[in-house]
Amino acid sequence: MSMTFPTEETIAAIATAIAAGHGGIAVIRISGPKAFEVGESIVSFSKEKVWHSHMVLYGHVMDADNNKQIDEVLVLPMKGPRSFTGEDIVEIHCHGGLIAVQHVLERVLSHPEVRKAMPGEFSQRAVINGRLDLTQAEAISELIGARSRQAAQLAMVGINGEIQRRINTLRESLLDQLSELESRVDFEDELPPLNGTKVLTEISRVQSELQKLIDDSKRGCFLQQGLKVALIGCPNVGKSSVLNRLSRRERAIVTDVPGTTRDLLESEIILGGVPITLLDTAGIRTTNDEIEKIGIARSQEALMAADVVVLVFDLSLGWTENDQALLTQIPKDAPKLIIGNKSDIQNAAKVKLQEQRIQEIKPDVTFSALTGKGEKDLIESLLKQCGAHETQGLEVVLNERHLQLANKTVTALERIKTVADQKLPWDFWTIDLREGIHSLGEVTGHEITEAVLERIFSRFCIGK
Repeated sequence: MSMTFPTEETIAAIATAIAAGHGGIAVIRISGPKAFEVGESIVSFSKEKVWHSHMVLYGHVMDADNNKQIDEVLVLPMKGPRSFTGEDIVEIHCHGGLIAVQHVLERVLSHPEVRKAMPGEFSQRAVINGRLDLTQAEAISELIGARSRQAAQLAMVGINGEIQRRINTLRESLLDQLSELESRVDFEDELPPLNGTKVLTEISRVQSELQKLIDDSKRGCFLQQGLKVALIGCPNVGKSSVLNRLSRRERAIVTDVPGTTRDLLESEIILGGVPITLLDTAGIRTTNDEIEKIGIARSQEALMAADVVVLVFDLSLGWTENDQALLTQIPKDAPKLIIGNKSDIQNAAKVKLQEQRIQEIKPDVTFSALTGKGEKDLIESLLKQCGAHETQGLEVVLNERHLQLANKTVTALERIKTVADQKLPWDFWTIDLREGIHSLGEVTGHEITEAVLERIFSRFCIGK
């Protein structure tokens, strides 16, 4: 495997999230051949200490003149290869927040033999040194960024190596078929005839298993990425009240004045294990208010980009021509849900009048944002539209990079069937078979270029 970063250098970075006033401790990670030397040079101990691997030490980080204490710390040295990166590592556990941890990091980086780590460099070194498979390193990043328990559990499956095992098993099967084909190309006269049907049967089996993995991953991808749900409707139908009810907090200002919401409001919630970003949009109507016009334009953009569109109308007024006009603006292929809000004040006389003016559309859910009546039905219907009911029993979910490579493999294997139908020689079969094997190798890192490796880890944050 090609190396993007020279691992003979010693690197350091903050390995924990930091924020002012938050976090009792922070961890600074130092990795590389000079890690122990760097740690010993900046930490002072009350008594002579022997640096044993995987044994915690107590001391103080000192300034450059060794006169002033910067912070009280615990130090954990780890001798390679028994460390995350496979190299010598020193972790300095200092106080959290912003100032203390930054001061300690500056002290570490002042050492001439250490530089600041690049994004994802610790994880990349772990892959290069054989401590992690590429899929495991990516799964760690996905675990850190998980927005629901189910997403975290799927990430743990990747960390435990299940993605690697499944892809490797399929790749090994293809390698077996390739060796059979290539042996016939080179030594066909010396070997018994090859059963092409048997080879195709095994290739088809691998293709089917890979396609199932792809289909499962497509169903579960939003568990990792989350979904955007746009709440749209005419002014004053209760979109903000719906958002507040689902969010369990007063996220949006609610008044009886139409046009209160002037901009997009976002609220992140978890429903049925699915991370959902609710977008409360400005009521879409014709207006002369310039600020409201901007909000309406943004609402229409959100409508086009949303994974699911929830159209809210006022049951006390019934289904109106304006509601019908909004319905026609929703993209035809977009999952949608029609909610009749304000069921607590539904006016039967007005509804009957509206039915005479325009064909009544039966709402998917009847709801009261004020009392919460119908909330269970709303959540169940929303999850159904999201496809959350299809994620039960998922064992493995490939990320976007894996999916692209898996689809590339399936396409290559499909071409082999065309080659077979045309009764072309064995060496024609091997062309597409090699492409499929190479693509699967890119998933786990068996076959990957320096540029691809750099692109993958550059998406990680510094400290991973």
